[in-house]
Amino acid sequence: MRLDRRDLLLRAGALLAGAGRARADDRADRGEAEAPIPIWPDRPPGGGGPSGPLEVSDRGAIRNIAVPALELHRPERANGEAVLVAGGGGYKRIQMDSEARPAARWLAARGVTAFALRYRLPREGWAEGPLAPLQDAQRALRVIAGLAPRLGFDPARISVLGFSAGGHLMGLAATRSAFASYRPVDGLDDGAARPAGAALIYPVVTLLPPYDHTSTRVQLVGRHPSRAESADWSVETHVRGRCPPLFLVQAEDDRVSDIANTALLERAARDADIPVERHVLPSGGHGFGMGRAGDPSAAWPQWYADWAGLS
Repeated sequence: MRLDRRDLLLRAGALLAGAGRARADDRADRGEAEAPIPIWPDRPPGGGGPSGPLEVSDRGAIRNIAVPALELHRPERANGEAVLVAGGGGYKRIQMDSEARPAARWLAARGVTAFALRYRLPREGWAEGPLAPLQDAQRALRVIAGLAPRLGFDPARISVLGFSAGGHLMGLAATRSAFASYRPVDGLDDGAARPAGAALIYPVVTLLPPYDHTSTRVQLVGRHPSRAESADWSVETHVRGRCPPLFLVQAEDDRVSDIANTALLERAARDADIPVERHVLPSGGHGFGMGRAGDPSAAWPQWYADWAGLS
């Protein structure tokens, strides 16, 4: 069944209304996620995928994602901004409790309508393979734009925030926004999927050697890809004039994503005259989320707030 834009928005509206009632009933804290909003009206492009329920680890990471969806974190007073947030996990899982949800709550507390993305993982049996996460990211941006009138934000002020492999995904969403990763399924797909800005925190950027020893590379292009395949799935190779402004944070001692990753992306952005702000932390490693108390990483959320105009 193919739904048009009006039908999809009505469905999303019903989900939002139901979530709002449940939230009022249990007095949930402001900024906590409401009922997940599926981003596809039917099965995702190509079909396939895992069976069974969503799997959640004891640390709040998820996998076995059969239904790509958005977790809405609604602010008390919307300031007109919206952000799509993607946690990392090497494309083998999504770090929701340590990355995506804390970031979404932090944003909601500052008036931003935040959406934490449950994206498909490429090796969970999806026919579209490595394209599946990018399809979800592009579709999510269009669904979010469609919800703007109901939720009180400007569809021209939707940006993205990603961590680690989620930073890779949001980087691709920013640099490859004109790429048609899937065929349109309804009227929402008439809209653009270009974010207004992209904040990438300890992101995996390149899949090219000598910086290709990451789970991201293995999950997307395998253990022995051609150089062309690795380049095609590297963020820095797609930076062009219409790329949105970039905000980058990484620690010098990151042992998962080499510090060269953000250096390569910064250089590509400057070569293309794209505004870019890069912060290099003296320490902090990988996976520090919204920052660790007493650690240099604790400073980055304020830098981000200043860059995004949230201060």
